[in-house]
Order: sequence, then structure tokens, then C-alpha cells
Amino acid sequence: MLMSELSERYARDGFVVLERFVEPAACSALMAAADSIVRAFRPGPEAVSVFTTHEQSRHTDDYFLGSGDQIRCFFEEDAIASDGVLRVPIERAINKIGHALHDLDPAFAAFSRRRELAALVAELGMGQPLLVQSMYIFKQPQIGGEVMPHQDHTFLWTDPPSVLGLWFALEDATIENGCMWALPGSHALPARKRFHRLPGGGAGFEVLDEAALPTAGMVPLEAPAGTCIVLHGLLVHRSGANRSPRSRQAYSIHLIEGTAHYRADNWLQRGPQLPLRGFE
Repeated sequence: MLMSELSERYARDGFVVLERFVEPAACSALMAAADSIVRAFRPGPEAVSVFTTHEQSRHTDDYFLGSGDQIRCFFEEDAIASDGVLRVPIERAINKIGHALHDLDPAFAAFSRRRELAALVAELGMGQPLLVQSMYIFKQPQIGGEVMPHQDHTFLWTDPPSVLGLWFALEDATIENGCMWALPGSHALPARKRFHRLPGGGAGFEVLDEAALPTAGMVPLEAPAGTCIVLHGLLVHRSGANRSPRSRQAYSIHLIEGTAHYRADNWLQRGPQLPLRGFE
């Protein structure tokens, strides 16, 4: 795809699907690095943190809120029984790893600052990109959780809106194993909510518009391994649950414009020892 065509599609649809963007060896290296992190993970009571995107049960525990400058593992909702015991082996129980892989793990740091990513982001108009968040998503077989329709700007709020997502399929992503879905053109919509830290502790949603996010017309973004999907921060997107026997591992990076104001009450915060950095 020519760069001009890429920019036009992104401006029109709010997303671009770039197949064969990442070579197979790079995908394998990230999967091996994630496997090493999980195998070294020894959860204590404070680390049994479940990741869910259902707002009624969205967790805001200290383990989650303190993960902006850490590498932490979060469990699948269906991996833990009511008595707290894992239903599956731990390597099959992790929903995701977040949220500073791109700065703290050598394999993810090298991948996240590849020259071609810097060129891609520059072509899409980011003048001073800062890498703010990274996540490794397992979408485990049979128990991989659904991700509800959302806009990334809700969670990484800047004034003006500037967040951009880069999502990499490390394994084939299909409708059967929970691929992403997106609503073309929905990046023209305003944000419906803002997820932020609360003065008394924890985090919650500020409702800006009571109207539900539209979902009619969403299209599946099936992606063979090595695909990069670029996502506008206001694009409405989701992913289905994985009830298939195959995982759907992926890695995502979120960037913000360095000239935009990142609010001090955004849920994701970093300590002074790990300031945000660009591609340098």
C-alpha cells in the first residue's frame, strides 16, 4: 500500500489493516518473550487481578492502577473458580500482560521502537509521538474474554484527542477465535465516556453522552499473523470471545501526541523514574 493510500484510508475509515507488516520471526520472538514472563509469574494475593471490560465489574484495584510503569499479568475472568482456584494451568489463565512492556522488557522494547513503526506513525501525522502503553493479549482458547465496544480515547485521554493504536496479530486472528471488529468512519464521533482516577481512590467513568456507542455496520478485521492494524483513538471497536481451541495472541501499543495535554487523573500514570518516551 502506498503511503498516500494508507493516509487516505485512515482518514476515511479510522483504521488501516496492513498484512505482512511483521515478519514471522519477530512474531515468534514476542510470543517466546511473553511465555517467559508468564512462566516466571508467581502471583501473591495482591496479584490475583482479573481483567474484564464489562463496566459493571471493571476492576480498579491497586495492582491494576499501579501497572502503568510495570510489567504485570492479569487473569482471564473465566480462568478462576468461585473459590479462587485456577480452572486451568497458569500459562492458559492469563488474559494480558501490561502496561510498560515497551520500556521494561528488552524484546518488546526493541520491537516497539522499530524504524518502520516510527515511519508509519509519522506518515499518519504524529509529530511528537510518545509510547504511553503496551499490552500483550492472549485471547486464550475456550475462555478468551470478550472486549466490549469502546473508544481508546476514553482510557488514554488527551486534550485534544491524540491516541493512536498499533495492534499486531502474532497468530491468525479469525472470527472463530475472537478477531477485532470495527465500525468504519466512527472516529468522527465524540467520546461517550472518560475513565479516570477518582479523588477518593479507585477509578470510574465520567459519562459525557448517555447515548450508547453504535455497533450496527461493524466489520470483522480478520488478520493473518504478521498483520498490523492501525486504530484511531475515537474509532468504535471490539473483539469477540474466544470459544475455539486456538489462541489469538496479539501485541498492542498506544501512542499519544507529545504536544497534547495528558490529564493528571487519567487512570494510567507513571512515576518520575520512567517518563514517557518516543521512538528514540
